[in-house]
Amino acid sequence: MANDDRDLLTVLKAELEFLEKGGYRHSPSAPWRPQFIFEDSPTCLNHGRRENPLPCSECILMHFVPADCRDEKIPCRHIPLNSQGYTIDTYYRLGTHEEIEVALAEWLRKTIERLQQERVKSLRFRVAP
Repeated sequence: MANDDRDLLTVLKAELEFLEKGGYRHSPSAPWRPQFIFEDSPTCLNHGRRENPLPCSECILMHFVPADCRDEKIPCRHIPLNSQGYTIDTYYRLGTHEEIEVALAEWLRKTIERLQQERVKSLRFRVAP
């Protein structure tokens, strides 16, 4: 799976910051079209790349993509964001951009919290006598 050597927690925190600062609401490089979640953020391995794009299979976000969706053209669109299983793709089809941003922010906060708790537990386990 992913060969992305970035720290997952750091990537998710940066994505949340990008979202909260309005990164998906406007783009100087592509003002004529809506911004795509993950694809148009610094989280994407291919953000800013014009040539030789890296395969999505290398991205750290693949950890969240269900196995049956990993071969999709844009796998990160299939990350489940809530308990109903709604994904970015679901919101693109049935929701609004505002609904996507709310769902993504909630998912990011919950995932960051869970990962932070897992790190604390892991550190405690390593330090335990």
